[in-house]
Amino acid sequence: MNESCSSKRLNGKVAIITGGASGFGKSTARLFVRHGASVVIADIQDDLGRSLCEELGSEKTVSYVHCDVTSDSDVKNVVNFAVERYGKLDIMYNNAGITGDMDRTILGTKGENFKKVFEVNVYGGFLGAKHAARVMIPNRSGVILFTSSVASVICGQSPHAYAMSKHAVVGLMRNLCVELGEFGIRVNSVSPGAIATPMLRKALGLTTEALEEVVRSSAILKGVVPTTEDVAEAALYLCSDESRVISGHNLVIDGGYSNSNRSFLTAVIKKLSSVVEG
Repeated sequence: MNESCSSKRLNGKVAIITGGASGFGKSTARLFVRHGASVVIADIQDDLGRSLCEELGSEKTVSYVHCDVTSDSDVKNVVNFAVERYGKLDIMYNNAGITGDMDRTILGTKGENFKKVFEVNVYGGFLGAKHAARVMIPNRSGVILFTSSVASVICGQSPHAYAMSKHAVVGLMRNLCVELGEFGIRVNSVSPGAIATPMLRKALGLTTEALEEVVRSSAILKGVVPTTEDVAEAALYLCSDESRVISGHNLVIDGGYSNSNRSFLTAVIKKLSSVVEG
């Protein structure tokens, strides 16, 4: 799509996207580049990351850096790389995350899995914010964005480690909003509902078509199936100057799903049906 410089909402901005080689990160990298940003894709999926860079353009606009977000030195390195290559850092999108084991019971939750989920989802986001703040504070500007989840606003549908980690991400975002607002830095999060990303498909063992059918049948908002591009559009808004006074906000992207618990109505309908049939 051809767009004039005036319509490019991130023209001249420099962004880092962790977990940028697939899923939400991949779609966001594409959209950010389209809107004029120079993007550093940070991931551990080297082949996917390099392939995406080749797709999106030259090193003048997009670069790939291997980065394990649980490694302080790796995260420090990717931030330093962005500043050295592009001269500054305007946007830090802490998107990398994992689901962990899908057992939703407390007795089935393994300690090592619990620690790993928190290490990637929470500590990884903390390191990204810390090193981004290191270069943003002197400039008194910047945007830090996190990927949380609808699991941060509804309960009982996700494994304990994942749900707790996503609540923690929102807590970190809100705390940082207060501290970093003093330096003109905005901090927000996006909380997608169920979307057929590679990560969720693998965790549930479903094909894209099967998972999208589950999402479609359980949706509150009918007629649309959410995609990674919808999350990218939300990230674009929160990282652009159009949202210049929005900070401390957790933007839920779930078509209204988190506003309703229909389990009682479903149980009533099932009971009435059994009475009629009886």
